[in-house]
Amino acid sequence: MKVLQVVPELNEGGVERGTLEVGRFLVREGHEAVVISHGGRLVPVLVAAGVRHVAMPVHRKGPLGLLWIRPLRRWLRRERPDILHLRSRWPAWLAWLAWRGLDPAGRPRLVTTVHGFYSVNAYSAIMMRGERVIAVSDSIRAYILRHYPGTEPDRIRVIPRGVDPQEFPRGFRPDATWWERWRREHPQLNGRRLVTLVGRLTRLKGHEDFLQVLVRLRDRWPGVAGVVVGGVARGKERYRGELLREVERLGLKSRVWFLGHRSDVREILAVSDVVCSLSRQPESFGRTSLEALALGRPVVGYDHGGVGEQLRVFLPEGAVRPGDVDAAAAVVSRFLESPPEPRPVGPPYTLEAMCRSTLAVYEELLSGGALVQH
Repeated sequence: MKVLQVVPELNEGGVERGTLEVGRFLVREGHEAVVISHGGRLVPVLVAAGVRHVAMPVHRKGPLGLLWIRPLRRWLRRERPDILHLRSRWPAWLAWLAWRGLDPAGRPRLVTTVHGFYSVNAYSAIMMRGERVIAVSDSIRAYILRHYPGTEPDRIRVIPRGVDPQEFPRGFRPDATWWERWRREHPQLNGRRLVTLVGRLTRLKGHEDFLQVLVRLRDRWPGVAGVVVGGVARGKERYRGELLREVERLGLKSRVWFLGHRSDVREILAVSDVVCSLSRQPESFGRTSLEALALGRPVVGYDHGGVGEQLRVFLPEGAVRPGDVDAAAAVVSRFLESPPEPRPVGPPYTLEAMCRSTLAVYEELLSGGALVQH
């Protein structure tokens, strides 16, 4: 089959990674994979995997962006993909308007993936127009049914994002070269026990709650260091300053370090004693927490959204009531004293399972799945 995925850009993020992973899998299985996007850092990786990239400014919003509906429609007529898979709201509107203008008898089957808890409005409703709607977690499925009751339940397929056990093997430890560089770059962390939070610096990721956890650990665990991995989100530079001032106010200057964006997140997770996921709003899935669990590292997280689902399966004792900083600190302390063993991560939370389930959705539609007229 020939599958077209449409995303705004190919830089960082779960949507982009999922697009790359599915494209690579399709090529491996003998199918033709195409991605339309504005471009980005992942394009060379995509092309090296055998996926064809077509550059179009489908990220551009507003009236100028609407000018690309006709070129998209011409491309669909000429290339005749079997599947059109939409993963982001603005490009989904452009592609859906192009798709709707085609002859229903010959146009591709339409798939959408709901990657997040989007704001509930007509703009977001485009993601529910797929003939099959993929939800990345049970929490997202519940969100769809609650806020978009016109979406028939039998159109929704829950496919969790997957981790590659070869990339994140249980018990993984970094090599000597990494350790040497780590000790040289971060001598203040040598010999310290690490409690880690991974997340870009935004208010939603729970950094303030993380600082409060560290305050509660201070007396019992004087050798613990808090590590924050994640760059400053665009437009959030002021928030970084607020966090640094809060560190000063709480007396945590010698106990917490902001490492910024890193390319060695796997290694940092592997050497962490406890990994925290304290997002104030539920994560649609929570890829980092799953990666930590796959490595066999203890995770403490708020029991909502995709992270809560993962913890209930792999480490139930790591789930705490959302916003309960005291409970989170108590569980972190217990894990530092007696580290638990998360259950091994397997299907449906593996990359192979995610890709095969996505392929099964495509095959279901092409083998006669009910056509939905939009």
